[in-house]
Amino acid sequence: MKARFRLRSPRKQKLRLVYLVLGGALGTISRFFLSKFIQERMGATFPCGTLLVNILGCFVIGILAASGQGQLKLSPEIRFILMAGFCGAFTTFSAFVFETAELAKGGQMLAAFGNVSVSLLAGFAAFFAGGFLGNKI
Repeated sequence: MKARFRLRSPRKQKLRLVYLVLGGALGTISRFFLSKFIQERMGATFPCGTLLVNILGCFVIGILAASGQGQLKLSPEIRFILMAGFCGAFTTFSAFVFETAELAKGGQMLAAFGNVSVSLLAGFAAFFAGGFLGNKI
């Protein structure tokens, strides 16, 4: 029986790790500046920056997840780097949880519930929309 995956050489593993770190750094920087940009324009009472960055991240990862099925052909390595590196650092689940908890602790239960609801519903919708688009390009 053949193995389902092949082991990479140590050199290739190190190079893959370097690319993953670079993708993560770009995702982190992008998240920070885009979230801050959005939040400054929308106001500080609701975490709009985090919400919109998470939705955009879901959309992008939906495109990447479907990238092998449409005309957009990305190698598994590039998909991994973009999905695990860039999108992993770009989306902000821990910030989402923290900001939602802060809303709840501040007595803004409706806003906290709204943040959870909109994040989940819009996140899944963006993921599927990205997957649909990814199959078309």
